[in-house]
Amino acid sequence: MAGLIFISFLIFMLLGIPVAVAIGLASFVVLIKEGMPVLVMVQRMFAGTDTFALIAVPFFILAGDILAKGKVSEKLVDFADSIFGFLKGGLSVVCVLAAMFFAAISGSGAATTAAVGTPLIPELKKKGYDEATSAALIAASGTIGVVIPPSVPMILYAVIAGVSVEKLFLSGFVPGVLMGLILIGIAIRHAYKHNYPKGADFSVKNVVKTFMGAIWGIMTPVIILGGIFTGFFTPSEAAVIAVNYSLFVALFIYKDMKPKDIFDIIVKSAITMSVVMFLIATSSILSWVLAYYSIPTTIANSVLALSSNKYVIMLLITSIIVAAGIFMETASALIILTPVFLPLINQLGIDLVHFGLIIVVGLAIGMITPPVAINLYVASTVTGLSIEKITRSIIPFMFGLLAVLLLIVYVPLFF
Repeated sequence: MAGLIFISFLIFMLLGIPVAVAIGLASFVVLIKEGMPVLVMVQRMFAGTDTFALIAVPFFILAGDILAKGKVSEKLVDFADSIFGFLKGGLSVVCVLAAMFFAAISGSGAATTAAVGTPLIPELKKKGYDEATSAALIAASGTIGVVIPPSVPMILYAVIAGVSVEKLFLSGFVPGVLMGLILIGIAIRHAYKHNYPKGADFSVKNVVKTFMGAIWGIMTPVIILGGIFTGFFTPSEAAVIAVNYSLFVALFIYKDMKPKDIFDIIVKSAITMSVVMFLIATSSILSWVLAYYSIPTTIANSVLALSSNKYVIMLLITSIIVAAGIFMETASALIILTPVFLPLINQLGIDLVHFGLIIVVGLAIGMITPPVAINLYVASTVTGLSIEKITRSIIPFMFGLLAVLLLIVYVPLFF
């Protein structure tokens, strides 16, 4: 039965059918073959989306879209530049730090890439930085957008695996910071190698000035995450508050958005969310079919038969996750792989929050690995450079992120 599901899904994908539809059709083929009522599909689709925690997803997407369109990203870039711009290759450091700031607002890799790349790319180009390397760095920094909370993929994983969103969010900070540090290290090495210029001299007055300009953006993650971790409100409630706060900042503080602009952003966010929710709905059918035929348990037993070494098995699982990220969009791969691996992870005695970090970071790396590399496409759109040119420059950053992933896998005490 596993073979039929896999072959059907592969055929539908090769025919160019969208992933969400392909998942549903592959499940439909199995149900028809086994003579099961089609009504099961409707029931499972409804059950898969009838979860309170999922309310957070559309609101976090909307909040990120609102802030990405306004001046928040520019203010954050200015603040980071005032602190580190004086270093050789300081703008490279600013790229990563700005991405980390915005990651704590948007929860989206693509939104982080676009928000940071738009104000920084012209400045990097003007100061003589290699454009392809700069675009690659910004795309790589965008992967932090789904690791540092709030994170949409983490919410999806929490719903599927039945773990606490708060615990996942709290555990996401260390991996996100490590990803940022490794990217900064590679960027600085490149800056010294190519003798990039220093920025303006450090000025406390300028730091204070830019901080005051960016304070409204900085307060966004403070309010959201502070409220969640103190138990003042749930992640779902935090998402709604994030939208209200974003609208307030955009309309009344920075005044960079008009009421009519909000409608366009809501429509765009609704389209994005409808795709995600339909994917969750069809994947819930697949999860039910897999569980009904005990396919995840069979896979777990087969993998355990290959080796009794926990570390070897984890390397195999991590390789599959990274490979899936290369060919599939993050949410799709996460929703498909999580129920497949959970029985195996439980048998290995691995903490589900720890595994959540592994799968989210592993799939985040897929955002910069063609052919399905959404961050590269966003960076290409912002810079006007070809995907091929950016891809050649992404390699050192990709290996750096892979090193962080292996650290997360094998040193769980830190996470």
